[in-house]
Amino acid sequence: MLEIRNVTKVFNPGTVNEKLALDRFSLTLEDGDFVTVIGGNGAGKSTMMNAIAGVWPVDSGQILIDGMDVTKLSEHRRAAFLGRVFQDPMTGTAATMGIEENLALARRRGQRRFLRPGISKTEREEYRELLKMLDLGLETRLTSKVGLLSGGQRQALTLLMATLQRPKLLLLDEHTAALDPKTAAKVLETTEYIVNRDHLTTLMITHNMKDAITHGNRLIMLMDGRVILDIRGEEKKQLTVEDLLHKFEAASGEEFTNDKAILG
Repeated sequence: MLEIRNVTKVFNPGTVNEKLALDRFSLTLEDGDFVTVIGGNGAGKSTMMNAIAGVWPVDSGQILIDGMDVTKLSEHRRAAFLGRVFQDPMTGTAATMGIEENLALARRRGQRRFLRPGISKTEREEYRELLKMLDLGLETRLTSKVGLLSGGQRQALTLLMATLQRPKLLLLDEHTAALDPKTAAKVLETTEYIVNRDHLTTLMITHNMKDAITHGNRLIMLMDGRVILDIRGEEKKQLTVEDLLHKFEAASGEEFTNDKAILG
């Protein structure tokens, strides 16, 4: 479903601030893979995500989604294939619009627009049922402005919006990092349910090693713009944080020093 072939990205080339963010980076995701991504600061996690989304052009290499070469496509044209949830709960929703209006916008993404009544009774009932799944009381607040919601409620809504059209690839960029532990656990539980229910191919960046181990069928660790660990199947199921630290040290020759990731 996703192929990244030898992608390189350098920021500020030829200056004192030159940074090799992706170094001939390659990664393949099969249909339905749920891959968690970890790595220290500057490892290339967000750069990889932005390269897939087309936020800026890569310097070399190819990116294919479901067999289609999207390397030269603009960000808004790639959006037809992607669902994305960001770290900031304020991103991804329209604060001054109601909950049902935000869901309706997500439902109509990529479709032609016509002059007709906005939200049908059937559609409203569908949104109510979807929101019930979150168990956050939002199904009784369809007309409430999204700007009035808590960070956790808003992030859960953004997740629903990102997956409403069943994207070919779901990108989750530390989407629970700004939430308190209880709310983060609820959003992760909802994420796992939706990804499994709809068989969504998913990349989830997380700063938390325990979450990376618990969720998904595959775990990759990045360092210096490359994949240095790729753990899947039975090996991942048996993995502990201590095992992961030992594997990192063996693969990199260094100690993993991100306390937030280890203790999160």
